Amino acid sequence: MASATDTKNYKFNHTMIRVKDPKESVKFYSFLGMSLVQKLQFPAAKFDLYFLGYDSAQAVSGGRNVWDREGLLELTHNYGTETDPDYAVSNGNAAPHRGFGHTCVSVDNLQAACARIEAAGYRFQKRLADGTMRHIAFALDPDGYWVEIIGQKPVEETEGVEETDVETYRMNHTMLRVKDAEKSLKFYQEVLGMSLFRTHEASAAGFNLYFLGYPGDKGVPSGDQARREGILELTWNYGTEKDEAFSYHDGNKEPQGFGHICVSVDNLEAACARLEGLDVAWKKRLTDGRMKNVAFVLDPDGYWIELVQNERIAGKANF
Repeated sequence: MASATDTKNYKFNHTMIRVKDPKESVKFYSFLGMSLVQKLQFPAAKFDLYFLGYDSAQAVSGGRNVWDREGLLELTHNYGTETDPDYAVSNGNAAPHRGFGHTCVSVDNLQAACARIEAAGYRFQKRLADGTMRHIAFALDPDGYWVEIIGQKPVEETEGVEETDVETYRMNHTMLRVKDAEKSLKFYQEVLGMSLFRTHEASAAGFNLYFLGYPGDKGVPSGDQARREGILELTWNYGTEKDEAFSYHDGNKEPQGFGHICVSVDNLEAACARLEGLDVAWKKRLTDGRMKNVAFVLDPDGYWIELVQNERIAGKANF
């Protein structure tokens, strides 16, 4: 393996959330068209990991190695939570533990997709008809995490359409709230090597949205962002950067919920050496602890970012 690293080869691989009952969670995300791509079991440590993603012939990463993909969802299950009546996750949207916001699935026909989810008995945080924004909905997974549903086509175009094909869906983005947009944009672009795809300024409402990701070999056709996977959405509410006492909840302190986002890299040792040179804050260096094949850095808000080796590039398995 080469001793260099190039952020052009990086992928926004997955988003990790903790779940109470993996059977119910896998059932929900499978209903949204995701497949269980890999399951890792750690019985000695009493937890299992479920990696879900879109895997059909039409999927962006269909058939690829688990670490050579974007748009995966990692569900972490700690044994026993499913039978613990007191166990509940923090979904990241309830004060004072706000931080992580949602994951987002883009769909072929928005109205039909939402009708199908509702008919299956799943709950919504926001239906299409609620409020002023008629082009987005938020479904709730079994743990109460918000899953944004957006259309891949203009909402007017799909108004009368009654069918929907889950094989065309995409795990489009993950949203995190950030305290200081300038610091976060600098970190994700200059340190992690992402590109800024789009900025949405909602000045009347007092917030901006920034959409970032790795261009890779996919290109970013203008206006076709909804068909992509592996996008990071940063939400900045004006003024938070001026409040010294203000901070977001990283999801790993109690109450727990969201765990981390993960970037797969071309050369893990070289990538970590590069980050060391950029003076990042480490949660776990490669050499720390027993797991020598993963590292964790901290972003400006203290969110954890896992770094793993892309197995296709390394030519050997991580686990």
